Amino acid sequence: MNRSRLSKSWRIVLLFVFSSSCAGDDFNSIRNLDSAGRSIICFGDSLTEGVGAPAAEDYPAQLSRKLNLSVINAGRRGDTTADALERLPRDVLGKDPRLVIVLLGGNDFLRRVPLAETRRNLFAIVDRIQKSGAMVALAGMKLGLFTDDYGSLTEETARQLGALYLPGVTKGIFSDAKLKSDAIHPNAAGYRLIAARVAEKIKPLLEEADRRLGRSAGA
Repeated sequence: MNRSRLSKSWRIVLLFVFSSSCAGDDFNSIRNLDSAGRSIICFGDSLTEGVGAPAAEDYPAQLSRKLNLSVINAGRRGDTTADALERLPRDVLGKDPRLVIVLLGGNDFLRRVPLAETRRNLFAIVDRIQKSGAMVALAGMKLGLFTDDYGSLTEETARQLGALYLPGVTKGIFSDAKLKSDAIHPNAAGYRLIAARVAEKIKPLLEEADRRLGRSAGA
């Protein structure tokens, strides 16, 4: 075998080994990949409830169709992280969660809740969900006009606690009139974009979790 063909063969082998070794590596830090729960729950405020969109066009409903799995909408308009923490046992922990997708912080920002308080509440929400045995995905979004303290808070919390971070799920939506129903809520098309961005990250997580559990996806 000449040197050129040998070099090409080694590149193929190395690419295969690298790809194999990296498969699922992104999820090694995610807690509760072996979760025994059954429910996928979207937990949040009006952006999860679906304010501004017709029935069944909220992002959890559209996410359900993209994943071909049942998804529970546990969004409630107006919720701060403190409000969400208060109803967590009833609306999330009591529903046998496998994966909880948390999208919160917008109302804390609008009401000028101190960042430290939001951080404590978000940390407690993720920690309690994980202690119930479920995986957590934290959705990040840019809230400030010039700074993004809340976005970095979400990313830091995800990293500290072993949750999956979903960056920029609302990116570009609130600056595009075609994607929003008012100044702070998407329309059906905007929620469709959120669902697509969430699905892009969630689907491989669920597939990896199923693989490790030795079951077919969605079983």
